[in-house]
Amino acid sequence: MTSPDLGSLVLVLAASTAGAILSRVHRRVVLPTVVVEIVLGILIGSEVLDIAKPDAYIEFLANIGLVFLFFFAGLEVIEKHVQRRSLALGTGGWVISLAIGLTVGLLLERAGLDAEGWLLGVALATTTLGTLVPILSDAGLTSTPLGRAVLGTGVAGEFWPIVVISVFLTGVYGAAVEVILLIVFSGLVALAAAAAVRARPYRVIKALRETMHTTGQAAVRLTVFLLAALVWLANDVGFDFVLGAFAAGLVVGLALDTPEGGVVRMRLEGIGFGFVIPIYFVVTGMNFDLDSLLSARGLSLAALFVLLLFVVRGASSLLWVRELSRRQTLGLAFFGATGLPLIVAIVGIGTGRGAIGADVGASLVGAGMISVLVFPLLATAVAGRRPTEERPESVPIPEY
Repeated sequence: MTSPDLGSLVLVLAASTAGAILSRVHRRVVLPTVVVEIVLGILIGSEVLDIAKPDAYIEFLANIGLVFLFFFAGLEVIEKHVQRRSLALGTGGWVISLAIGLTVGLLLERAGLDAEGWLLGVALATTTLGTLVPILSDAGLTSTPLGRAVLGTGVAGEFWPIVVISVFLTGVYGAAVEVILLIVFSGLVALAAAAAVRARPYRVIKALRETMHTTGQAAVRLTVFLLAALVWLANDVGFDFVLGAFAAGLVVGLALDTPEGGVVRMRLEGIGFGFVIPIYFVVTGMNFDLDSLLSARGLSLAALFVLLLFVVRGASSLLWVRELSRRQTLGLAFFGATGLPLIVAIVGIGTGRGAIGADVGASLVGAGMISVLVFPLLATAVAGRRPTEERPESVPIPEY
């Protein structure tokens, strides 16, 4: 058994730490942390300095980070308490985006692009809600009609892509019997969610509360156990593990929807956003095919994907034209087209299964990085900011 490369692990942790600091170097220039982490991963990886390599141990930690990324995506769906109408319009808009994305993806596949059209279409139909929430808060837009529209669009742009890739990965790469197992698994998750909401035994709740501020941390341990159990169950019956992680986020989100739940959430964020999720994005940078991106073809594909992200996800804003002004609708289109974390995850899953070529994946991730750097700035510039005196106090929220 080979020993872990501690030097590479230290460099990965140094890059994840530097990412959090460098993204806040100047108060007027706030970079998305995930972009900085990927860039630092590219820097220490084989494509540039070649001073760190992701061995089996580092890859294992990165996979745990991916599990927590989808777990928090599920948690966010419950936590945001998005209005039903906003969620309905967001879902309807996402269906439009998916239809356009699948059409474009299949056309590109037929044109010879090294990527399966359906997976490319889903990647183009994602939105990164975690990156948008702090931007909305800083601009004072959270409680405005535009803010509610972005939340509805963002939740749909995270929730439905995960469901679709989980189901289609099973259907495309799995056996027919696993479709039946998917129904059973969904039923188990629904029962677990119902139990999380209704069944709150006094002694269990008391034990969880009493250890909340001690070394026991029973609530955190129970959450991690549930996450691991659902990931194992999903993987064991033939689904992609992301479905189990996302389902765990939904269940835990329902259970933590209490006054005491915020403390537990903070502890979980410390593990996820403070440790394993940054490792995942740094390792993504270390494995990034920079040469392919910087080639003429790679840059052309990246530019095409940036345009397609705006067209595919921006189309969902058309459902809001009666409720928003023209400028706000255009701003919503730019906000909705902002996507990176799920794109990185989908590319990682696709390349691992041979469904997306490394060069196409590099261009798609590059386009995602451009989208989180440029589109929110264009959105706030077009839609405008709320007057300073009307802005509510900002609440720090992880930007993944």
